Amino acid sequence: MTFDRRKFLKMAGAAGAVAAAAPASAAGASASLDGPAVLVDTTLCVSCRACEAACAEQNQLPAPPDTPEGGFPARRDTSTTAFTVVNRGSDAASDGSERFAKQQCLHCLHPACASACPVRALEKTPEGPVVYHADLCMGCRYCMVACPFGVPKYEYEKAIPYVRKCTFCFERQARGQQPACTSVCPTGALKFGKRSDLLLEARRRVYAEGSRYVPHVYGERESGGTSWLYVSDVPFESLGLKAVGETSPTQLTETALNAVPLVMTLWPPLLMGLYAFAHQGRKSSEQEV
Repeated sequence: MTFDRRKFLKMAGAAGAVAAAAPASAAGASASLDGPAVLVDTTLCVSCRACEAACAEQNQLPAPPDTPEGGFPARRDTSTTAFTVVNRGSDAASDGSERFAKQQCLHCLHPACASACPVRALEKTPEGPVVYHADLCMGCRYCMVACPFGVPKYEYEKAIPYVRKCTFCFERQARGQQPACTSVCPTGALKFGKRSDLLLEARRRVYAEGSRYVPHVYGERESGGTSWLYVSDVPFESLGLKAVGETSPTQLTETALNAVPLVMTLWPPLLMGLYAFAHQGRKSSEQEV
């Protein structure tokens, strides 16, 4: 087969077209970055724990334990049988009143758990929630290592264990309903809505004249941003909210991983073209001799 300059340029052009199209598909992943969210105002939480009961009922989990007299003596964590928990903060407000905060999966905009899963058992849905597919899970637990908030929990006690966490009531949202926990909050401490709208509301509260709130919206930038946003008038760390960086682990690897399809589609035809072009030139030189 004769391989002239025109054929080489056509091959290079085709490879370039594929490479140029690749970033467009990656950009489409931003559709869910302004999906459903919840604003948690810890100044309004009275630790009624109705959210815990609603979550347990919705997910067919054991009923949450009764609150001991004087409140829980130690901070609790989410578990395979409790997707959300309310804890008392270690710091009181300026007026001496106690502060409480609900904790659950934060449904990151760039979830490290889904990025680390090699079989896509954890998925960032186009609608926003991060859901778990038990039928795909192979039990590697990479998600547990990857999550900067320590949310996914593993059923070590079961013969066929799964990873368990809050699903943001994905099925309820698909039916046009809000999550079970936010639907029963009696004080307005949990507000469900669109993330951009809730961010505006959070900033309005935090930066209003005379505001006593900490001048920061937790979840706006933590780990690349989360779907659960918190405002508080005491330090977030005292409420059990972890201090994490603003860049998601997923974002740190995104550039390198996005280059993989480019390398796979661009370099093979280019290298093949260069080889054929050089081989054709060498063959012509031999024929002239």
